Amino acid sequence: MITGELKSKVDRVWDAFWSGGISNPLEVIEQITYLLFLRRLDDLQTIAEKKARITGEIEDPVFLPDQHHLRWSRFANRDPVEMHALVSDEVFPYLRGLGQQVGGDDSTYSVHMKDARFTIPTPALLSRVVDMLGDIPMEDRDTNGDLYEYLLSKIASAGTNGQFRTPRHIINLMVAMMAPTP
Repeated sequence: MITGELKSKVDRVWDAFWSGGISNPLEVIEQITYLLFLRRLDDLQTIAEKKARITGEIEDPVFLPDQHHLRWSRFANRDPVEMHALVSDEVFPYLRGLGQQVGGDDSTYSVHMKDARFTIPTPALLSRVVDMLGDIPMEDRDTNGDLYEYLLSKIASAGTNGQFRTPRHIINLMVAMMAPTP
């Protein structure tokens, strides 16, 4: 169950997207998911590095030595403009290509991530969202499930809150098809 404090943090992230120009609830959830996934990949790499201090080598590294700048812990502290360029130009292409490294072109991961797209429009919004997501405690294994359950509940209420809008070109098409007369 999501707590009041966690719920408040998620609501602030949601509001940041809304005020930053992303009002489609599915797109908000998609971008949050990608960013939390990147954070989790960094956490897994950190765990592997700690284990490697004992064993001597990292088994199945998520990030190769020349890819460490793509890690959440590295890009989260960059200047917003630099972070936005890095995430857009390098991190998301890395996500799309990771599936081929993991399981080949036909792997489940590869199929689902091949169309991963970064749609956060401004460096300021990305920086703000990364900071806020960084403050969400993800150590408890149930937090992820609770978080997504809460995000899905936002989709269920989105239509009743007026958050779905019909783009102008669709409205024009519907009017043209109906050809209303006085």
